[in-house]
Amino acid sequence: MSKKNGKKSEKKHQRIVPTPLGNVAAEPLPPIEGPSTAMVIMAHPDDAEFLCSGTVAKWCAEGWDVYYVVVTGGDKGTHDPTMHPEKLAAIREEEQREACRVLGVKECILLGYPDGFTVDDEELRGQIVGLLRKYRPEVVITWEAFRGSFNHRDHRTVGLATSDAIYPLVRDRLFYPHHEEDGLQSHQVNEVLLAGSDNADYIVDITDHWETKVDAILCHTSQVGGRTKEDFLKMRKEQMKREKTKRIEERFRRWSIRRPARPENEEKKGKKEAAKTAT
Repeated sequence: MSKKNGKKSEKKHQRIVPTPLGNVAAEPLPPIEGPSTAMVIMAHPDDAEFLCSGTVAKWCAEGWDVYYVVVTGGDKGTHDPTMHPEKLAAIREEEQREACRVLGVKECILLGYPDGFTVDDEELRGQIVGLLRKYRPEVVITWEAFRGSFNHRDHRTVGLATSDAIYPLVRDRLFYPHHEEDGLQSHQVNEVLLAGSDNADYIVDITDHWETKVDAILCHTSQVGGRTKEDFLKMRKEQMKREKTKRIEERFRRWSIRRPARPENEEKKGKKEAAKTAT
């Protein structure tokens, strides 16, 4: 309890900062002005649900507009000898869309690349840049491309292509200038959360949204091996005993890439505020 106002202070978003004594200090995520918009860019259907859907559920509950981009159809992810890629891709698309409905995601865009064969090339980067310019998110969640541990090719490729798209491609108008003909302007992403990182430095407390995360995961029937919500609850109880905490977290490596406002933009902002005050 705070001595000043008697209220509990809650820090749902935290950055982990090592101190000289090896302890951990936390600071809140800087506020994002205006209506908050986020984009989650992942390689396969179900990647986001396992990695970051607690964070997504929290944001949606707080009124954020969250958009999903899924690069591949996940059309190879099965041990079923009777399954073929086209059928599996259709199944996994519907599973992903149902998970988005559970979470409150505003729109789900599936690019339809074949599973396992993504290439970090001009075409993929251009598609991601176009989507960033269209939906204009302040925050992006994507795969950590530079993990030291073993990782799926598509995870690495999508993480790298997205990172390059965010900086500098989406920001500088002369990259993919034909976008302007489609009415798409350059854009600045302010915050990037890298999921699946070996060097996480940022925590989101998803305790209040854990059950929604589980419900979203269970939408991916083709991938969960028959597990039920009761199975997840049992695993959670075992984890609580082991870690001696009820808190549930999702962890990321965070990039903050905010640019200082240009003087002319600050001047325009001042004029707008003055006009509002006058009226």
